[in-house]
Amino acid sequence: MKKIILLSIFLMISLISFEQVKINTDLKSLINQSFSFFPKIQEVENSVKTGEEKLALTSLNKTPDISFSASYNYIMPKISFPINGNEIQFAPVNNVAASVGTTYTLLDFGRLKSNINKAKAEIEISKDNVKIAKNQLANQVVAIYYNIVYFKKAIIIQDSIIEYFRQNKQMAENKMKNGDLLQIDVLNLQSNIDAEQNRKIDLINNLNKQLNLLEYTSGKNTSENDKFDFDVEINGAGVGIAEANNPEFKLAKDKIISSQKDIDITKLNSKPRLSLNAATGIKNGYVPDVNDIRFNYLAGLTFSLPIYSFGKTKQQIKFQETIVKQNQLSQTTLLSTYKKDIDQTLLDINASVERIANTENQLQVTKQAQQITASRYRNGVATYLDVTAAATNVEKAAFSKLQYEYQLCQSKVELARLLGFEYWSN
Repeated sequence: MKKIILLSIFLMISLISFEQVKINTDLKSLINQSFSFFPKIQEVENSVKTGEEKLALTSLNKTPDISFSASYNYIMPKISFPINGNEIQFAPVNNVAASVGTTYTLLDFGRLKSNINKAKAEIEISKDNVKIAKNQLANQVVAIYYNIVYFKKAIIIQDSIIEYFRQNKQMAENKMKNGDLLQIDVLNLQSNIDAEQNRKIDLINNLNKQLNLLEYTSGKNTSENDKFDFDVEINGAGVGIAEANNPEFKLAKDKIISSQKDIDITKLNSKPRLSLNAATGIKNGYVPDVNDIRFNYLAGLTFSLPIYSFGKTKQQIKFQETIVKQNQLSQTTLLSTYKKDIDQTLLDINASVERIANTENQLQVTKQAQQITASRYRNGVATYLDVTAAATNVEKAAFSKLQYEYQLCQSKVELARLLGFEYWSN
């Protein structure tokens, strides 16, 4: 029944993640490809395998240890003693022995169980680290992905500005031929074109850098998307969802459990231990025929009880308790930090939405002003300075709108990360 409830909760969380985050298939494919490509993921995944091997090794402590031993010793002087005129030898000169022995712990008062539980807790921590590493890599891939979109859009804006200056330069050249304009105006317009071309070169360079980073993380160096299409439902978003989904909270809880297991193990240091010992084999040295090799065996129990450790166990328990307390405080700090980050990210999202709406109006006004200025310039009413100012205003408004759209997208990505949604696995 308990398993059914846990499965239902897991399916509910997965469904929530699917409904609250929208991501295109291209980005989802890139993220999953990065998990198999990026070596850091393989490194942390191997730590899980290491933990499983340690658990298997710890579990083998419940099996007996069987060993074989053989020895030969040449003993001189010969151990003998005269009795009634006869020399009686008490030990052979050539001493030989061979045996197979076993040791098995009958009662360890919970030591083995505690160590197995500790190993299982460490595996959970390793699994948490895998999820955290994947979350970090996914967030990095998404950031690179939308950086690429940003620079693509910026280049398009830049091209439109350059084309605007080129059209006006062509008009200026025609006017100069007719004697209506000085050459200095044409040169100034060409200077503006050159400056905008340099900005475009910078944008292309930054775009190529992002493509290189994309290849570094995922093995792919192309992206066809040109939209900020990442979306997350912000209604109801809060630290409660993050606590239920984000693997950092799971890691914090598992660290507390692991440190508590250390206390359990330490407390067992004062408990006794009962072991079974048995062996069988052959050896010589039995009186009166000390040179004869004979079959022998032994069996017995070993009981050990720690009496006094001069406060070592007590101090170790106190030390482990401080670690538990430290992990609990870290969990509280994590909760507070995530609450602050989520609240801040929600504020950023709302602010970006308002800025985009305002900038859209500004962009439309500057475009209209640019068209009017171009018309005035054709009719000889405006100067090249008016043309430059109009183009600059459009450029500022377009880049402002693009910047706010980019910030909105990044804030949504950050919110999805904070809430712990594994949107790439749906």
